[in-house]
Amino acid sequence: MRTLPASQVFHRDLVHTAPVVDRAAGVHVWDVDGNRYLDASSGGNIVISIGYGVQDVLDAMAEQAAKVSFCGQFTSEPQEQLARELADFAPEGMDYVRFTSGGSEANETAIKLARHYFVESGKPSKHKIVGRWRSYHGNTLGALSATGHVMRRVGYAPMLLPFAHAAPPYRYRCTLCAQAGTCTLSCADDVERVILNEGPEHVAAFIAEPVVGAAAMGMVPPEGYFERVREICDRYDVLLIVDEVLSGMGRTGRNFAVEHFGVVPDLITCGKGISSGYSPLGAVIARNEIYDAVAQGSGMFEHGFTYGGNPLSCAVGLAVLRHIRKHDLVARAGEVGDYLLSEIRAAIGDHPMVGEVSGLGMLAGIEVVANRTTKEPFPYELGVNKRIARACQERGVLINPSFSGNADGYRGDRFGICPPYIFERADVDRTVAVLAEAVAAVAAEIG
Repeated sequence: MRTLPASQVFHRDLVHTAPVVDRAAGVHVWDVDGNRYLDASSGGNIVISIGYGVQDVLDAMAEQAAKVSFCGQFTSEPQEQLARELADFAPEGMDYVRFTSGGSEANETAIKLARHYFVESGKPSKHKIVGRWRSYHGNTLGALSATGHVMRRVGYAPMLLPFAHAAPPYRYRCTLCAQAGTCTLSCADDVERVILNEGPEHVAAFIAEPVVGAAAMGMVPPEGYFERVREICDRYDVLLIVDEVLSGMGRTGRNFAVEHFGVVPDLITCGKGISSGYSPLGAVIARNEIYDAVAQGSGMFEHGFTYGGNPLSCAVGLAVLRHIRKHDLVARAGEVGDYLLSEIRAAIGDHPMVGEVSGLGMLAGIEVVANRTTKEPFPYELGVNKRIARACQERGVLINPSFSGNADGYRGDRFGICPPYIFERADVDRTVAVLAEAVAAVAAEIG
């Protein structure tokens, strides 16, 4: 007879057993053993935007659940109202919203909508999607095909679509401008190179994260990058999709991170912070021209997911968005986020193991290296980013370990400090103090 393990959940990591969460409030989480953690990871997956246990959201959830949680044959007032208020939150001229259950679904939807737009516009040859290396767009096969994170792709490569990828705007490890001695925006020009290689008549969209998340935490593009990319997309009639699943909804100190760079995209994808983890929710916000092409064409976008736009999740999203705006949490994320980045740099920026500290707002990324001069990454087997995350957790602070592979696809360790927007400066101080201890401990451990 087979002996069953303690857990019968098919977890992502079957080697390291995660603690069992008991409860959470504000910016703290407790496990079932009574240990309290300061959450500087926004729930581990950078989801929690407004903090845990916000009563307004809990009340909205309970009220809507008592009315109706799901009914696929109808729209609902929460869905309609959230679309109106989310469009108002978005850049001007982006007035239409399609809801999903999360970020992967949102990117999958955006990819299909880009194709559908060109079919409706009488350009059915345009179907290819261009992504970037060092990117992550989700685990569904279309979103993973657009993803440029080698370690997430490798096991599924035979199943993926042949999407092309351009160079990332990775200033710390840029090779394109190395001989020039200054940034020439060659990474942006590489988008044009890929479009021309694929044939502009075949390319429907370019998808990119304004500030990179899991694949290279906190990677911020150089000044002028998105402006040039916007020009290239316009030149070849290619839609610009910005993946704001992680960086959007106020995390970087702007409503959407792309606003830092002065361009308006054609599609914005949302997830994570849109519902702050209270209920699964994602969205695609479309430029008016895309909606008009479909409305004036077939009048149909035959694509969707069972729980997309369900009344319960939309009521939660509406309560979260109103809470963000009522308490001016976008500005707070920017202000406290600036303090967070400056304190991280002051505490560990000169450590021999720290190569780069980068990010915007409450989205900070730290790259650790074996040699600061050569930028040589640690061997993958050492799992340095995960060791630092575990050392922080042992000291009562949760950070995001992220994934390895940012340097060459397999090696390269970055991790994130990405707190909820309600973090106080005292919370930052504690997080940074623990982080400094953890980095020193791991450095001593690996020699």
